[in-house]
Amino acid sequence: MKKLIAVITLALMPLTGMSAGGGGVQLQKANIDLSNEAAIQRGAKLFVNYCMGCHSAQYVRYKLFTKVGLTEDDIKDNLIFADAKVGDLMKIAMPEAEAGSWFGAPAPDLTLTARIRHGGPDWIYSYLKGFYVDPSRPMGVNNTVFPNVGMPHVLWDMQGIQNPVYRYEVHHDGHTVAEFDTEAAADAYVKEQGEGFRLERVVDRLELSQPGSLTAAEYDQVSRDLATFLTYISEPMKLERQSMGVWVILFLLVFTVLAYLMKKEWWKDIH
Repeated sequence: MKKLIAVITLALMPLTGMSAGGGGVQLQKANIDLSNEAAIQRGAKLFVNYCMGCHSAQYVRYKLFTKVGLTEDDIKDNLIFADAKVGDLMKIAMPEAEAGSWFGAPAPDLTLTARIRHGGPDWIYSYLKGFYVDPSRPMGVNNTVFPNVGMPHVLWDMQGIQNPVYRYEVHHDGHTVAEFDTEAAADAYVKEQGEGFRLERVVDRLELSQPGSLTAAEYDQVSRDLATFLTYISEPMKLERQSMGVWVILFLLVFTVLAYLMKKEWWKDIH
């Protein structure tokens, strides 16, 4: 009995103890709520207006959103801008060849982004907030979560323009041995130490240099709504699956107790 309880406890640990970190990047907590249908609706509208020009969600049908409070007329009026029907998949018209020539690679389908990216909604939320000016990039921007990103910051008019504030790290034998605020000081330190010391420029933080149409709190909500939407379409049955899982665990626990009591009753005369 004790062994069974230990096994069940270990099985449940990944569901409660997962962290949002990964890839050496500190992700911001999105704190999404998949039961918030209004957030999913807002995220869907943002997606079709700002993302779907390049990115598809081709494993999802528009009709899915009738499950989060939208009517078919709502979907037609607010989410469909071409000749697609409510029962169609959320595909785009942009050919992959053109997308590859414009952006260096075809824009990926986003249906499963929340599942394939470590950190899920936290990764999406942090990515949407992580764009900054980088003249060396073809699109003029880079991203703290996705270095050397190939897409423009399509939400810049809402967030505004962010500039990076760098710190300069000196590495030796795979370890950070010193940090400096200026490149000149870091470079002088490296030259002084000699061979084996390497200088690396790291984005320390982002500063808003040009405000957008939204306040910081409002843009946070936009990012959270998009993260909620993308998390929902990546696994629409998640809440139902989790609810069913609780009942399954409870059934197994009750069945285990009954089986144990039955075993004791059957074997009492032998022992």
